[in-house]
Amino acid sequence: MSKRDYYEVLGVSRDADSKELKRAYRKLAMKYHPDRRPDDKDAEEKFKEATEAYEVLGDEQKRQAYDQFGHAGVDGQAGGGFGGGGFGGGGFSDIFGDAFSDFFTGGGRQQNGPRRGSDLRYTMDLTLEEAVHGVEKKITIPTLVSCETCDGSGAKAGTKPKSCNTCHGAGQVRMQQGFFAVQQTCPTCRGQGTIIEDPCNSCHGRGVKEHTKTLSVKIPAGVDTGDRIRLSGEGEAGTMGGPAGDLYVQMDVREHEIFQRDGSNLYCDVPISFVDAALGGELEVPTLEGRVKLKIPAETQSGRMFRLRGKGVKSVRGGMTGDLLCRVQVETPVNLNTEQKELLKQLQASMKGEKHSPKTKTWLDGVTNFFKGK
Repeated sequence: MSKRDYYEVLGVSRDADSKELKRAYRKLAMKYHPDRRPDDKDAEEKFKEATEAYEVLGDEQKRQAYDQFGHAGVDGQAGGGFGGGGFGGGGFSDIFGDAFSDFFTGGGRQQNGPRRGSDLRYTMDLTLEEAVHGVEKKITIPTLVSCETCDGSGAKAGTKPKSCNTCHGAGQVRMQQGFFAVQQTCPTCRGQGTIIEDPCNSCHGRGVKEHTKTLSVKIPAGVDTGDRIRLSGEGEAGTMGGPAGDLYVQMDVREHEIFQRDGSNLYCDVPISFVDAALGGELEVPTLEGRVKLKIPAETQSGRMFRLRGKGVKSVRGGMTGDLLCRVQVETPVNLNTEQKELLKQLQASMKGEKHSPKTKTWLDGVTNFFKGK
């Protein structure tokens, strides 16, 4: 069967630079690595194919030979190239060991021994009141826990994993290829260093099982959207006796029907009648601690902001408590009867003159100056 074009394998153009090549190979390696898909033979072949392509295109001299002569230019027998199919497809780091690790990182070399479990993330939905005052909530999360039947070993009760006869527990095998002594992940144990001959019936040799657990989480006062809490050891269980990962609880505060939050300050719109705006008055406004009195001075204009100090939020990071800023919105009366409309007309007739509408005069002056400049 003829080999595919190496550029086609990696999904890059023929003028791709080294960074593009590395990025393309890393993506394929993460997707098709045998450790991620142990029972997928097709994925293993794709991983080997991608590794072989990167070994050639990632080396400037071999890439030049390939561009000029094709596969024949880098075939181990025809042109002295190294190729990739004869090394087991372990990735650049696996093939040449640590001496060439600067050329490729993250190729997925399997580590022998205990491994830490994966971290988990949970999004916590909160009301504004819960975020400001703090709350304790119970959450239920699906995760992987250590198998109780085999104590996480993956071996059936009464048995133990045995040292791999191929690598003798090292997880790596050493091969001689021409002038090079090379290492690769052990194909027998896939880098584990051990073989489970009689797997646990409960976890089928994985050492971990799916489980749903309920946790009680204390949310401190003052958190905001994007803040997160780390619960150490509450992530997925480790393998081969490794430590569990962590659980990160991330906050998502819902929108409030009255207040908007900006850091430690709260904002709200307060509607007032045009009579209170003109003559002044007093009204009650809500805060997160209850109602408070707000004095409206005479001749208040719509959009004016009033600050209630200390009625905001105290940040979880400390510092002073923020303020509540109330923006008044003067309401135009609706559904007026005939008598009320007549009274307003009389009021309007009595208020002719610029002294009652200072903003109107300023606006008209601006309009006049605008058209003069045309």
